[in-house]
Amino acid sequence: MKLGLILLLSSLAGVLSGEHFHSFMAGFGIAAIAVGTAYWLAFRCSTRYPQLALLMLLMGLMAKIGVTITGVMWGLEANLINSPFVFSLSYLFFSIVVTYLYSRLREFQMARATEKSDISHTIIKSKTA
Repeated sequence: MKLGLILLLSSLAGVLSGEHFHSFMAGFGIAAIAVGTAYWLAFRCSTRYPQLALLMLLMGLMAKIGVTITGVMWGLEANLINSPFVFSLSYLFFSIVVTYLYSRLREFQMARATEKSDISHTIIKSKTA
């Protein structure tokens, strides 16, 4: 249901911003790369070393800001962003969507890891009994 709503809103926004499609796609690309970089850094070793969690979150934040600034500068230089309004709305929407999708992916991965751990504990207990 949520994924369908996300796809519907993304498609509708793409159609409505037809004249400024380059700005729309630049917002999508920069948001996806920025949030992906931040998530990659934030969750890289925070599960193995919880003491580094705050440092990794701050590094992720700085990386997101750096990717966003670099992407906007590149988009303006290459004349891809011809409508700042469409770009900013696209960036805002897709940063929320990509954050939601990455958090769902992380939740799914954690559930699978827990599931595998439970299965291995069951197998070890059955072998020792």
